[in-house]
Amino acid sequence: MPKKSKKITKKKTTKPLEEKILPAGIKRTKIRVIGIGGGGSSIVSEIASKMPKASFVVANTDLQALKSAGRKALRFHFGENLTHGLGTGMNAELGREAAQTEKEKIKKIIEGQDLCILVGCLGGGTASGAVPIFARAAKNLGILTYGIFTLPFKFEGEKKMEIARESLKAVKNHLNALSIIPNEKVFQIVSKETPLKQAFSIINKHLTESLGGLIETIYEPGLINIDFADFKTILEGKGRLAYLNTVEIQRKGSSAKDLIAQVLSSPLYPYTVKGAKGVLFNIAGEKNLSLSEVNVISKTISELTNAEAKIIFGISQSQKYSDTIKTTLLATGCGLKLFSKGKKKRRKKKSVSPTTVKKRKRPTRKRKKKTVKKPLPIERKITKPKRKKRRRIKRRKEKTKVSQKPKENIAPTPVSEEKPTDVSDENKVKIRKNGLQIKKETEEAENEMLEKEKFWEIPTFLRKKEK
Repeated sequence: MPKKSKKITKKKTTKPLEEKILPAGIKRTKIRVIGIGGGGSSIVSEIASKMPKASFVVANTDLQALKSAGRKALRFHFGENLTHGLGTGMNAELGREAAQTEKEKIKKIIEGQDLCILVGCLGGGTASGAVPIFARAAKNLGILTYGIFTLPFKFEGEKKMEIARESLKAVKNHLNALSIIPNEKVFQIVSKETPLKQAFSIINKHLTESLGGLIETIYEPGLINIDFADFKTILEGKGRLAYLNTVEIQRKGSSAKDLIAQVLSSPLYPYTVKGAKGVLFNIAGEKNLSLSEVNVISKTISELTNAEAKIIFGISQSQKYSDTIKTTLLATGCGLKLFSKGKKKRRKKKSVSPTTVKKRKRPTRKRKKKTVKKPLPIERKITKPKRKKRRRIKRRKEKTKVSQKPKENIAPTPVSEEKPTDVSDENKVKIRKNGLQIKKETEEAENEMLEKEKFWEIPTFLRKKEK
């Protein structure tokens, strides 16, 4: 029996959709999202399942935490010789040394990427110590780097917050832009009775939607297209504070106003787009997206930004946005200052300077008042006593005139009649007469007494005869 010839069939190879669409010579943008530490790894694991176009890596010293990470993310275990497969226990220095020993491996993970997005929950040891090492490696390779970091809750203590601040200082100069989301802000969306896992899931959902909208804007072509070159223009610079938010709502009469209000006021950010120096936003909707809706959104954003800001916008239309409208906004160079230590010093200087100025001003004012008011009381003191002396002199003259009149009428009278006159005269002397007048009167009184004594010495029968 002749052997049947086997037919050789070639397997059909299917190219990815992106390679079919992209013409020859155009490079596909490569974006890698790296979650560092326990918190960053859990965020990236959740994002990886919903964003197939970018590549994802989870990096941690804790081997047990890495095993629970999502399957769609590449796992990178580092610092085994230092931590022996455990965490760093809030020791940022240990996390830095663990990443430092794996510098070559970190470079291989980042190499060949156009955009590297670092995600970490600062305050612990691994993320706080290792994030600056990853960012420096990306910067040395000339890769555009964007960091998204969360800060610890207040109930986690001031020590954790201090570790997070020190990490931000160390990583800031190695990044093109960074977004900061305090965990405490989640209480503005949910109540304090919400389970912790659910609260973290809300933050993860926000980051998933925001990053998903950004990556979709870069990859998908639009009516007014935004590509990676536009994104690179907005992220030019060093350590710029960035605001990233994506919102999708049902299309209604005032949907454009409601949409832009939600996009510009995310409750998770401690700052806004006010004063931003670079703005990139994309509006997505159906084919019947109106010019008035685009105008309301664009005008509101441009009014809040810096007058010299670079603004790039795009419009994409698709059937998947049936009865909905979606906007993704990335603003860099926002006005908030990350570190307030410089401000505190300035406040101390300002608080000291006004007091010193006041102390100098007060004596000058008092001196002026004294110089004006001093002559007035002196004049009064001089004039008043003169008037009093004149009045006293006049009164004394009047008294002397009054006292001199009764002297002429004085005559020897019986005792019964002299007593009341003597008493009144004595009172008058005490009240009105001078020392000289009193001497004269006393002398006259003595003479009268002598005459009376002589009169009483004469016998009675002789007295009658004399009468």
